[in-house]
Amino acid sequence: MSDFTEKLLSYNPDIRPVINYDWSSQPHVEMNLGPVNSMLDDVDFNDEDSFTDFIFNQLKLADVPFGIGGYAEKRMIYSRNGDLFDYNEEPRTIHLGIDIWGKAGTPVHTPLDAEVHSFDNIEVHGDYGPVIILKHQVGDLLFHTLYGHMSRASLEGLKVGKEIKAGEQIGSFGEYHENYHWPPHLHFQVVIDMADNIGDYPGVCKESEMSSYLANCPDPAVLLSLS
Repeated sequence: MSDFTEKLLSYNPDIRPVINYDWSSQPHVEMNLGPVNSMLDDVDFNDEDSFTDFIFNQLKLADVPFGIGGYAEKRMIYSRNGDLFDYNEEPRTIHLGIDIWGKAGTPVHTPLDAEVHSFDNIEVHGDYGPVIILKHQVGDLLFHTLYGHMSRASLEGLKVGKEIKAGEQIGSFGEYHENYHWPPHLHFQVVIDMADNIGDYPGVCKESEMSSYLANCPDPAVLLSLS
């Protein structure tokens, strides 16, 4: 158990579902996008149909509505064409959040009372598209949750400092074209210190920097009620 998880649970918070789904009792598939998954060899991550078909075929084969996973996973899929990858330097390959793959339009809620820290629509190939960052205070524990690949409609009516109650819907999964070339899913991440970042925070990091990034972005599984 991480220090973050242990401290958060010490306050016995009432954690509400981010996705209205009971992960402990309802079936889902663990989604592996790491280099050891040979099924990825035939997937063209630059092709909408190829990437999307792979994701949703996995859900169909398992007969489940959601796939989930990816925290601290090493992924070479970020080497696809786009602005996240520069062949002249070490690539960012370590995933800092948990992805929940499912249908576009799936509602997303805040697990705890929050206020809006910042938000943006990052219109860059392979990036978040619409992203929302919330700030939480639980006892003396201050941290943030980041929601990437949301629908554009999720940003409507938001303003910095807006208060949102635990369990309140904040938006929904975006379509492929609006979450910037990703099959529909939610990228969910905890960020302790946002530093000077506004409306953005890296969702992947270089392997050489993973120790410091993972310390600042601990496993968010506790907020998704994952064991």
